[in-house]
Formats: sequence, C-alpha cells, structure tokens
Amino acid sequence: MSHLPLRLVAASLRERDARLLVDEVQAEYVERYGSPDEAPLDESELDPPGGAFFLGYVGDVAVAMGGWKSRSGVHPWGLSNIAEVKRMYVAPAARRRGYARRVLTHLEETARRAGVQALVLETGTAQPEAIAMYASDGYELIENFGYYAWSPMVRSFGKRL
Repeated sequence: MSHLPLRLVAASLRERDARLLVDEVQAEYVERYGSPDEAPLDESELDPPGGAFFLGYVGDVAVAMGGWKSRSGVHPWGLSNIAEVKRMYVAPAARRRGYARRVLTHLEETARRAGVQALVLETGTAQPEAIAMYASDGYELIENFGYYAWSPMVRSFGKRL
C-alpha cells in the first residue's frame, strides 16, 4: 500500500466497511490475547449526538476506524463530561504511516467540539505500539475502568481536552 493521504468520513459502526474492520481487529485480539474483545458495545452508542464514529479511507479502501461514546461512571481529574475512545484500529497493511494518530486527533477534535472535557480508553499490554502512541500523545495512565478493569493486562488512559 503506497503512502497516500487518509480521508476520514463520518460513518456508522453498522456499515459494511466498519464490520469488515471490526472482524479484522477481533481476529487480531484472538492472536494477541487468545480471545476476541467481549466487552458489550451497543453500536448506536457511537452515533451522534452521544458519540461519533469515523472510517478512514485510502482511495476507496477502508483501512482505519475509530469512535467515541459518552461515558458515565469514569471521572478522571474530577471532570464529568467524559467520552471513551472505542474501536480504534488500523489495518496491518496501512500501519506506520501516521493514520492511527490522525484518527485519534480527529476523535479528540470532534469530541472537544461536542463539549467533551476528556477522553478515556482501555488497551492492553499485548498492544505495546498502541500504549506508546497514546503516551506520546499526552494520554496518562488512569484507574482501570470498564469490562476488563479486573485484568492485569488492561491499561486505562485518559487525556484532558
């Protein structure tokens, strides 16, 4: 895959291209962790106004995705309007081109415009490249939350917007 610009478009997690990328990331989770991500996610949670979801295209091929959803019960820094990053993924053939950072920046910008004060996310120790990217982009370790909070492999991060 050549180094072409990434075009981000507002989308739905229910779209065909999104489903294909979700299948890819779930297969990667099986490879890295031994099982798919089983955390419950209602696809509509990533729909406006309480969320947003984007697909990243190189030409006509969807190679990246990411979204955010309003999140209650998590209050880093005492803030109340929090959103959680969900379904961040870049296909293997499109990695190491800055696309993940581009998606993350877009998520931050759209969440900020929607009044979100901070973003939080969960990742795991089997994804050191994701941890490195989040840390280099100003995300700080926070108290674990969510479906996998109990796991010694989970790492939770947050960033004030």
